[in-house]
Amino acid sequence: MPSEPAAVVRGQPLINLPPAGARDPRPGLSGLASGRIADWLGGHQQPAYRGRQLADHLWSGAAQAPDELHTLPHALRAELATDFRVSTLCETEIRPADNGLTQKGLHRLDDGRLIESVLMRYPARGWRRARATVCISSQAGCAVGCPFCATGELGFERDLETAEIVDQARFWRHWLAGVGQRLTNVVFMGMGEPLLNADRVLEAAAALTDSGRFGLGARHVTISTSGVVPGMERLIEERPQYTLAVSLHAARPELRDVLVPLNRRYPVHEVVDAAARYAATTGRRVTYEYVMIDGINDTHDDGLALTHLLRHQQAHVNLIPMNQVAHTPWQASPMERIEAFALQLRTAGVGATVRRNRGAEIGAACGQLAADRAGAPPPAAVARRRQLLVVESAAALGRPGS
Repeated sequence: MPSEPAAVVRGQPLINLPPAGARDPRPGLSGLASGRIADWLGGHQQPAYRGRQLADHLWSGAAQAPDELHTLPHALRAELATDFRVSTLCETEIRPADNGLTQKGLHRLDDGRLIESVLMRYPARGWRRARATVCISSQAGCAVGCPFCATGELGFERDLETAEIVDQARFWRHWLAGVGQRLTNVVFMGMGEPLLNADRVLEAAAALTDSGRFGLGARHVTISTSGVVPGMERLIEERPQYTLAVSLHAARPELRDVLVPLNRRYPVHEVVDAAARYAATTGRRVTYEYVMIDGINDTHDDGLALTHLLRHQQAHVNLIPMNQVAHTPWQASPMERIEAFALQLRTAGVGATVRRNRGAEIGAACGQLAADRAGAPPPAAVARRRQLLVVESAAALGRPGS
């Protein structure tokens, strides 16, 4: 069994990115434990209340720059800026969609790497309160290489630091405050595989749910995984109250090998077993994400396999119409087939919801995050990748290749 995450990547990245620049040695304030900041302030002969003022700026006010720490003396702001970064996001470009209800942030990091986050606002409707959910990235690029996901075109660049993860949520809290709204939910479903960066992701989730820091309830945080079983085992051991979302996409092992290459390392039955144990340990229902691909994983037999896999689980399935990706020869299942698939699951006792995609026109929908400015993949490479996927999926489905 391979020991490196990169071993699960199918072939080479479609896009050759420029080399990374030098890293800023200053740590981000939001990634530091409160005790370390208190020690630093004490070492600079600052009274204890300065720590509370700084925390207010970082978390409630979500300050993005030293000059926004306005209750601190100018000299202290300068000293802080010498040793720390108030935000690790050096530059952010925002693109709106869905009449302003969806916003995609393209963030540039200190080494020039690009990551994306997506804010989705949902107005109050009936008994449901207004919500604002941000989808954040945990890695620059991704090592898993799911063929329906644009991030896979980039390959894996690097893990994000704790502060780089947290600062995405802080950025959108700051932005929402400017329009009189508040952030209610955070989902780790952006670029990267969260549980291949488990240490930093769990540190970020702890900061986001710490009442003395960001202050979200744990049940308002979702951690997604394509099935990194060791990371799931760690969640079982630590028993947090986060929602666990498993990117499943196929119940038949031979097909999931194609759609989620990580399946070759952590087979689907091991993944579902770990998810079931997380649900039993925490009492939290597991969400399974299932991208609906026309003629690939949307048949009656796929529905039977999925109900057989999940019917005794404390689980719910989100059915997601596939969004168009440049290197993939497939398209979304017709909506009537998705609805029929959902009905098949519900009839068998498996809860299912058809998700409405948001932000597709700006490349912000599920599977489309790929850092816009990375450039387009070469046509010849796309053609080779598409043909490979046609052959591999035909073999998995027992059909003649083309």
